Amino acid sequence: MVASISASAFFQPSPSSSASVKASRTIGEGPDSLDMRGIVAKRAVSSGSMQVKTNAHTVPKVNGTKISLKPETQKAEDDAPSYVPRTFYNQLPDWSMLLAAITTIFLAAEKQWTLLDWKPRRPDMLADAFGLGKIVQDGLAFRQNFSIRSYEIGVDRTASIETLMNHLQETALNHVKAAGLMDDGFGSTPEMSKRNLIWVVTKMQVFVEKYPSWGDVVQVETWVGSSGKNGMRRDWYVVDYQSGKIVVRATSTWVMMNKNTRKLTKMPDEVRAEIGPYFMDRIALVDEDNRKLPKLNDDTAQYSKKGLAPRWGDLDVNQHVNNVKYIGWILEGVPTSLVESHELTGMTLEYRRECGRDNVLQSLASVSECTDEPPGSDMECVHLLRLEGGDEIVRARTKWQPKHAHAHAHGHTHAHELVH
Repeated sequence: MVASISASAFFQPSPSSSASVKASRTIGEGPDSLDMRGIVAKRAVSSGSMQVKTNAHTVPKVNGTKISLKPETQKAEDDAPSYVPRTFYNQLPDWSMLLAAITTIFLAAEKQWTLLDWKPRRPDMLADAFGLGKIVQDGLAFRQNFSIRSYEIGVDRTASIETLMNHLQETALNHVKAAGLMDDGFGSTPEMSKRNLIWVVTKMQVFVEKYPSWGDVVQVETWVGSSGKNGMRRDWYVVDYQSGKIVVRATSTWVMMNKNTRKLTKMPDEVRAEIGPYFMDRIALVDEDNRKLPKLNDDTAQYSKKGLAPRWGDLDVNQHVNNVKYIGWILEGVPTSLVESHELTGMTLEYRRECGRDNVLQSLASVSECTDEPPGSDMECVHLLRLEGGDEIVRARTKWQPKHAHAHAHGHTHAHELVH
C-alpha cells in the first residue's frame, strides 16, 4: 500500500487520462478488473457457490432517489480540482493583476494631480509658479514673484506698505542664499560668520507708484552695489507682472555690526572679496530724497503714540526688532483722518539704533503740506521713533497723496526704462 502511494506521488496520471478511465471503466468490470483493495477478482463459476455480481457497487436508491455511500472526506477529495503539473508557463506572475495595479496607481495619481491643479490659469504665474525666484542679469541680480494674498491687504483692498517691505526683505535674503553666500547668520556670508558680523540697515527710501490689489502678481528684482568704503547698497524695483509697469522703487544702505559687542565695524577685506564680484553699477532711484531729517520732540510733535512694545514675534534671528516692524510703529503716530483720505507714496527712514525685546517706545509725528506741491494736495509727515528714555531709534519722513488723485498723479514707468 505504501509502495503504491509513493509511486502515485511520482507518476501521477494526467487529468484527461484519469477522467477517460473513469468514464470508460468502473471498478469490477472486465475479466481482470481490480477490486477496492487492488486484488484481482476471481472469475465467476457456474457452480452453486455464491457469485460476485458486477453491479455490486451500483449506487443504491431509496424511494427511487440515488444516494451516496461515500464518506464526506472522500466526496471532498473527489470534488477537489485535479492536479495541474508545474510548468514554466503556469509559474509566471499573473500579468493581468500587475497591469490592474499599475492602472490603479496611474488613475489615483491623475486624480490627485487634478485636485492639486497647480497649473497656472493666468500667464502671470508661468515664469515663477511656485515663487522660488531665480538669478538673473548674468548672476548679479535676483528676481522673485509674489502673489498678493487676502491677509496682506487692508481696508482699501490693496497691499499694505508692510507687505511690500516684507517682499523686499525676502528677496534680499533669497538673493544671498541663491548666490551661495548664505552662512549660519541672517544674510551673513561665511567670512562674516567667522567674525561674528551681521548686516544692519542705516537708511532706506521707498517710493510707491501703485499699490497692488488682492490676487495681483508682482515681480521683485534686487541687486547690490558699493556704498562708500564700508557699506553696501541694495536696490529693488517691483513691477506688476501682467502689465510690466513699475509699482515700487526702493534703495537702502547697509553696514556691518559685531553681533556680540553690538557696535558698527569696518568691512573686512575678506568679506569684500566675497561680495565684491556681485556689485552692480545700477540704481533704482533717480531722484533720492537727501534732505536732512529734523528731530522732533514733545514741543514740536503734533501727534504721539506711547506704550509701543515689541512682541516675541517681532524679533528676527539676530535678536532685534525686524526692520519692517518699525514702519508700523511710525505710522501709529499718523492721525486717522490723514490715513483715511490720503495714501502713503514715499518714505525715507534713517535707523539710529536697534530696539530690543524689553524696550518700550514712543511714536511722534508732525504733519504739514508739501512745499513743492500745489496747496491742498500732498501732505508730508516728519516722524521720530524713540525709547521712553529719549534715545532715538528711527527718524523718518513720509509723503502722502489724496487717494483719488494718486492713480493719475504719476505715469507708470516700465521696467526697461530703469537707469542702468
